Amino acid sequence: MIQINQLTKGGKMNQQEKYIMYQRIKKHGDNLKTIFNLDIDSVKLCKQLFRLENKAHKIATDYCNGDFKGDIEKEGEKILSKVAKILNTNTFNMFFNTDARGYALKFFENFSKDKPIHKDWGGYGIIAPDFREHN
Repeated sequence: MIQINQLTKGGKMNQQEKYIMYQRIKKHGDNLKTIFNLDIDSVKLCKQLFRLENKAHKIATDYCNGDFKGDIEKEGEKILSKVAKILNTNTFNMFFNTDARGYALKFFENFSKDKPIHKDWGGYGIIAPDFREHN
């Protein structure tokens, strides 16, 4: 099992904050497991998806800053294909958001509206939220 300290990457959280964050990560993973009928550790699932979110967000940031040298749509599709493989689904319910001001990997609003997953203000489902941001 993953240690709580590994989740914070050395951040200055107290034990209660770490515990709450860990519980939110686990709950999000549990919800994804239920939605997609997966048999995987919830925290491990979230960590895999979060790594892809970070990669996608870096690409979106580089793209917005004019520093990306490549085909943004092709790179987005590669990452979405990896997400779909992890979730044992296809990519038709998700998209790569190139606006670096938000999460890069999202579920479409119609898919996520009746599901118990983290959502942004626009109602889009967040595939891999950063629970360090939420208290």
